[in-house]
Amino acid sequence: MVKTLLHIEGFAVFAFCLFIYGYNEFNWLLFFILLLAPDISMLGYLHNPRTGAMLYNIFHTYVTPLIVIFIAFLFSYSLILAIGIIWMAHIGMDRMVGYGLKYPQAFKDTHLNRV
Repeated sequence: MVKTLLHIEGFAVFAFCLFIYGYNEFNWLLFFILLLAPDISMLGYLHNPRTGAMLYNIFHTYVTPLIVIFIAFLFSYSLILAIGIIWMAHIGMDRMVGYGLKYPQAFKDTHLNRV
């Protein structure tokens, strides 16, 4: 049941981000170009699993894009707001399909289950 709730939560975040992005009339080409950008953080696994998990988790926790969104509101930067929403949508999409935060033992060990 908990795993299902986390998938539903991811869907809700992803859907909400799509709505907010469209409501603000941001560029959809930018959305599709940047949607997978946070996955570049997986390059940390080339160094070792601990570094990879740390970088991946920094880029895949909701807190980081929320800080970006807050800064965008604070300084009225619409491009930064769009990037923060895209980033948040990426995390929601990942959770929706079952990708979670990583444990340092291996890439496939996540807080949702073994991928």
